[in-house]
Amino acid sequence: MLSIEEISDRLEIQDLLVAYSTAIDTRRFDDLDQVFAPDAYIDYRAMGGVDGHYPEVKAWLAEVLPNFPAYAHMLGNIDVRVTGDTATARTLCFNPMVLPGQEPPQVLFCGLWYADEFVRTADGWRMTRRVEEKCFDRVV
Repeated sequence: MLSIEEISDRLEIQDLLVAYSTAIDTRRFDDLDQVFAPDAYIDYRAMGGVDGHYPEVKAWLAEVLPNFPAYAHMLGNIDVRVTGDTATARTLCFNPMVLPGQEPPQVLFCGLWYADEFVRTADGWRMTRRVEEKCFDRVV
């Protein structure tokens, strides 16, 4: 049976995963400051993006994502493992993206896994590492 602290840790990390998706989908990129540790490593190369440390990747997101008319992130199969003040998670993401400049509109359907690492801080859990693992993509 999970302790109250274990339940709380898992829910806080799941909330952090949702906060990431919400910040991206609402284009409020500064909200990501509450998700990532300042020195977090992010690797989006599996799905055609960049890799680097949080400040550079945040700037890239703010530059590139507004080019897409619409997109959304739906998360599932969240597997959180907490060990003291660190944690890992593997999360399935379904991410349809409307492609820019296409008439009629075309949608890129992306399926991927997020492999994440977290650390407990004085301000709550923060992501220290995010690596995308490609599952599929298809333009319709």
